[in-house]
Amino acid sequence: MSATPERFAGLVGQGVAAIDTPALVIDLDAMDRNLHRMADWCRARGLRLRPHAKMHKCAELAKLQMAHGAVGVCVQKIGEALALAAAGVTDVYVSNEVVDPAKLARLARAVRAGGTRFAIAVDSALGIERLAQALAGAGVRAPGAMDVFVEIDVGHGRCGAAPGEPALALARAVAAHAPLRLAGLQAYHGAAQHQRTPHERAATVARSAEAVARTRALIEGAGLVVPLVTGAGTGTFVHEVASGQWGELQAGSYLFMDADYAANTADGDSPAFEHALFVKAQVMSRPEGRAVIDAGHKSHAIDSGLPRVWLPEGLDFANGGDEHGVLRGAALPALGETVWLVPGHCDPTVNLHDAMIGVRGGLLTGRVERVLRVDARGAVD
Repeated sequence: MSATPERFAGLVGQGVAAIDTPALVIDLDAMDRNLHRMADWCRARGLRLRPHAKMHKCAELAKLQMAHGAVGVCVQKIGEALALAAAGVTDVYVSNEVVDPAKLARLARAVRAGGTRFAIAVDSALGIERLAQALAGAGVRAPGAMDVFVEIDVGHGRCGAAPGEPALALARAVAAHAPLRLAGLQAYHGAAQHQRTPHERAATVARSAEAVARTRALIEGAGLVVPLVTGAGTGTFVHEVASGQWGELQAGSYLFMDADYAANTADGDSPAFEHALFVKAQVMSRPEGRAVIDAGHKSHAIDSGLPRVWLPEGLDFANGGDEHGVLRGAALPALGETVWLVPGHCDPTVNLHDAMIGVRGGLLTGRVERVLRVDARGAVD
């Protein structure tokens, strides 16, 4: 678990001008609106919300989401799960496959220790067998001690068993081990999150929903219970809900809303989410025709595109390398002036930082209310 860096000590209560650059900053007012809009939307429809904490990797934010109605959080790695559990998060689902015995042994020991309810996804007989062995090795024998979701590939072409008979075989394998509880199906189409139009996303999710319905019917026809289908993301959750197949949503980016998600044409039934995560930067050089800022690759991820300049308006960002960003536009900022960026992809951007600085009252005149530690930074194991 990373410690909050000393350089942030004493920031609470100070104005935004006191934040050194580059820094990852949360507009707490915008984040709170996103938090409430999603929670209210799910509550009104009787849906379970399990946000993806791989996005923020922060126990304080995970607990805040749970305090507003989330049933727990998702992560993708054992290291993330254990870091959040150690910081007091009580319900964590590893929505990913793990087959390494050493990793599963770490998780099994945490299950035995108690305090946090864990779940995991599987897509192979080997993964199920090794999970059962790890729990037995840790002395975990209570029936239903750990929830297990059988993941099916609903079109993304990443992890997941094929829908239908292969998924049924895995469901039977889970049910054969007393400490494992067949909790349902994991069905997530990551590529669909970034299809730009509602029509494209609706068509993709419709195909996914058919695979889910067919697989669920087959498993239940074999005498097993499928209590829940979990999945969906910020880009598609409206369509998963409309299908009637999903009972739990794993959307995560709604809390911060990065530039890539904002490029999607919004669905009419979706809450309106705002940008809440920013990189504060400063103009460090001012050659003729451009301004160079102190925020490069090491302060924001570029896998989903370059960041968007939020303030000042009317500027274009160009890749300047590890430590530099190059701005061009009609009205360039002066040397030493502050520049605010919206990251292209919030998840890997957060993983570059030890802490996020929460500001209340706006980016220009607000004050630092809290410093949030990125508890699971670097937890990629």
